[in-house]
Amino acid sequence: MLRGSCFQIGVVCLFSVLASAQDASHTAGWIAIPANEYTALRDRAFPARYEVDGPAADATLTRVDYDLRVNGDSAVGRATLTIDVLKEGWVRIPIPTGLFVREATMDGKPVTLVTSSTGKAQTTAAMLSQKGRAVLQLEVAFPVVSTSGEEKLSMPASSSGVTRATIAIPRPDLDLKVTGGYVSKQTGDAWIAYGDGSQPLALTWRRKMELRRTVLPLRARGSLVELLGLGEDSTPVYAEVSLDVVQGAAHQARIQVPPSVTINQVLGANVADWEVKNGELAVSYLEPVEQNARFVISGETRLARDGQLEIPLLRLLDTEREAGGIAVEVVGAGEIVDLKSLGFDRAEAADLGSIVAGRQSPSLVAFRVQNGGAPRADRSLQVKVARYEQHAVLTANVEEARYRVLAASDGRYAVRNNQRSFLKIALPQSAVVWSAYLAGKPVKPGQAPDGGLLIPLEKTQAGEEAAPFALELLYLVRSTEWIDKGRATVPLPALDVPISRTALSLYYSPLFRVTAQPGSFHTKPYEPPTSAALSAPANAAPAQVNKPLSPAQAVQSDLLNQFQSNAAQAATQALVDKFRTRNDSRESARGIAGQIAFPAMGPSIFLVAELTSENQAAALEVAYQKGGSK
Repeated sequence: MLRGSCFQIGVVCLFSVLASAQDASHTAGWIAIPANEYTALRDRAFPARYEVDGPAADATLTRVDYDLRVNGDSAVGRATLTIDVLKEGWVRIPIPTGLFVREATMDGKPVTLVTSSTGKAQTTAAMLSQKGRAVLQLEVAFPVVSTSGEEKLSMPASSSGVTRATIAIPRPDLDLKVTGGYVSKQTGDAWIAYGDGSQPLALTWRRKMELRRTVLPLRARGSLVELLGLGEDSTPVYAEVSLDVVQGAAHQARIQVPPSVTINQVLGANVADWEVKNGELAVSYLEPVEQNARFVISGETRLARDGQLEIPLLRLLDTEREAGGIAVEVVGAGEIVDLKSLGFDRAEAADLGSIVAGRQSPSLVAFRVQNGGAPRADRSLQVKVARYEQHAVLTANVEEARYRVLAASDGRYAVRNNQRSFLKIALPQSAVVWSAYLAGKPVKPGQAPDGGLLIPLEKTQAGEEAAPFALELLYLVRSTEWIDKGRATVPLPALDVPISRTALSLYYSPLFRVTAQPGSFHTKPYEPPTSAALSAPANAAPAQVNKPLSPAQAVQSDLLNQFQSNAAQAATQALVDKFRTRNDSRESARGIAGQIAFPAMGPSIFLVAELTSENQAAALEVAYQKGGSK
């Protein structure tokens, strides 16, 4: 049983607990709980009572609708006020200031309006006692103010969210303007306008002024630029027409069209319709053109594939002067070998506007209408077209690739190039470039977005046969250490051009016996390079062809080579130490000044592969075993 008062000591409340007489097993004592728990228990036992506030406003003016008719210098009609009463009891509803009210009713019963003065302002209000929505109808009148040939009717601002006004003006041919809202539609002589009620809704109208013009004869100047693409099957025809009106107004444009030309489409901002009839194209405008107009014609015609061709010409009609020109290009393998023109002067493609200036065909001829541009002047154009058989052209090719592999890798490529500016080489992962030479000259490789090497290539001049040139690349590839017996993969670079023939010389330690595994490479006796660009000097010794030494000979050869090439190995080790921290070929794609000789030593095997496609990396897999051959 809980009894007594509670007092707070620090952050706890102490309660006196007495044992109930019926339960002798419980003894008197105290319990302690934190102060915040006591507060929570007390709030639950004695919840606070909150009073609900009333609405923020006693009533709202939701909508005002005016239905007025203009009669002379006044507008008489009805104003309907939609009111929402939110409070019990009597509330005061202000009437929009400036209304001349003749009568107020609600549900067919008259309503008394109360007038009060606040300072110099006098306001009118209606007193309502029923909660909910009510509709108050007022018979009102507004003055119509006339100034400078205009009449204006203004309805006052109110606190409503929507103001709608229907104004009947029994006068024909009026120009109406609305301030503080917009006109929704016109029905007969009635105009419906809307506003937001926060500002006055004013309507201003005046009688339409008829502008009488003297109809002047049409005087116009035009420009027509025509472009034809001589194809093997069909010839597309494009024309850009520009019309400048000097006097009067143009309702349409007429273009003379040869019978062999079919018009497919006419596009322009002011084009309403077009029609081809009796060899004339009539283009109608949406509105009469008093200054200038522009449109584009697209069509097609059929001409012979080659030989002497008569070019069909489009001509502008109903103009005092015709400017522009014509451009002809050959689509496909062909060229214009001869031409005859009448009434045209040779011109640059850029002089005929954007429709011709954007063409980049090597066999394009452009003509401009001769000075004067008389509309009936004789004009003609004949061209002679020669066609050629199309042949596929290989832009670049590696006709022979030679690889020599030791601990480092050496690649030599015989490249034929017609159009390529760079050769992209994707080296094996963790490869480090030591040197790059192009045609005997050092080059500095660039870096492609994907991390590959970009080697600048030599280009042959137009019309000349591409001669091969040598590209030499020396790089270091780190591989796993060879154990007593196992298999190893020799990765090769991937080029973005096809390789016709690949030859590989693999040098290995005389302590091992190496056998090539089946794959794209097959073992053959050593062959010198077939490309003149890779031909070795006459005094160069051929590679040893798969002649491993005995173990004793291997040890002697190893010691002899180590003794004789001590200086070369020291230089090589220095280069290795210099580039040890550069494990990624993407960070070390730079040519090194000075050509480094490939350290060819030890026995070797010679392998050949045919036709490696572009962006494909060939790989050689070998099996090795320690001990040498017997």
